[in-house]
Amino acid sequence: MKTIPSSEITPESVYRSRRQFMTGAATLIAGSAALTACGSTSQSSAPTPDGPAPTTKSGATTDETGAALNSYEQITNYNNYYEFTTDKEGVAGRAQGFKSAPWTLEVGGLVSNPTTYAAEDLTKRFDEVERIYRLRCVEGWSMVIPWLGISLGKLIAAAAPKAEAKFVRFVAIYAPEQMPGQGDNYFKWPYEEGLRLDEAMNDLTLLSTGLYGQSLPPQNGAPVRLMAPWKYGFKNIKAITKIELVAEQPSSLWIAAAPNEYGFYANVNPDVPHPRWSQSTERRIGETGRRDTLPFNGYAEQVAAMYAGMDLRANF
Repeated sequence: MKTIPSSEITPESVYRSRRQFMTGAATLIAGSAALTACGSTSQSSAPTPDGPAPTTKSGATTDETGAALNSYEQITNYNNYYEFTTDKEGVAGRAQGFKSAPWTLEVGGLVSNPTTYAAEDLTKRFDEVERIYRLRCVEGWSMVIPWLGISLGKLIAAAAPKAEAKFVRFVAIYAPEQMPGQGDNYFKWPYEEGLRLDEAMNDLTLLSTGLYGQSLPPQNGAPVRLMAPWKYGFKNIKAITKIELVAEQPSSLWIAAAPNEYGFYANVNPDVPHPRWSQSTERRIGETGRRDTLPFNGYAEQVAAMYAGMDLRANF
């Protein structure tokens, strides 16, 4: 039997808790799905849209480094989304009945112009852009994904932040009747995350509403998710219902669950290992070898200045 590298497994703290939680569950088939390799992708869990294979709006086939895009099938059939299941290849099937419409996104907190948007109005109110970003998972795998979305910075600017606003707090949907994973008491649901205000206002930061020229599938975070490409994937919260500007640094689901393993910043840093594995290399889904992990996931030129003078080992 092939040994699964420790860099490609669900974190141990979650796995041990989930084993106890899942014991006896009707959906558990022999061999817990909580321990999964970040390996080959299923081609059958989620349907491919009818007609020709999805393509980018721009016609691009690589990112700015020349790295090839992952296929639509790979991107939509290999997902970390614990609200549905810890089985990466099982998310797509479990998410197909998820109701992502109607949907509203509330923007408030320390702002002068609080607003609630219908999800479908975001790309009408703000310019839609296509961005090809690398996604690096803290588990040691990665993808190259063509996202559609809007600038988070423009959305925040429209809300007119007050002077005391220093951070942005994100809250995802809580819908245990649709998301069976939210029955897992190890986590404090709903999923919450946070950015510093300057991180949220950075030009790279998107609220993604689609990929490969189409609306986001539910397994990828429909109808709206965060995409800050220099941060590990767990930072990029899915199915967002609320964005709140706050004065104090917010907590997050993973900080609450394992503060010794997951910090607030979550910047991709190959020189700071996870407590149980190295972050120096990664495996691109669809490839068999490993490649060196780049500082800030290769976006240092655009974001490194935000962390000048910070100890990035202490502020992991």
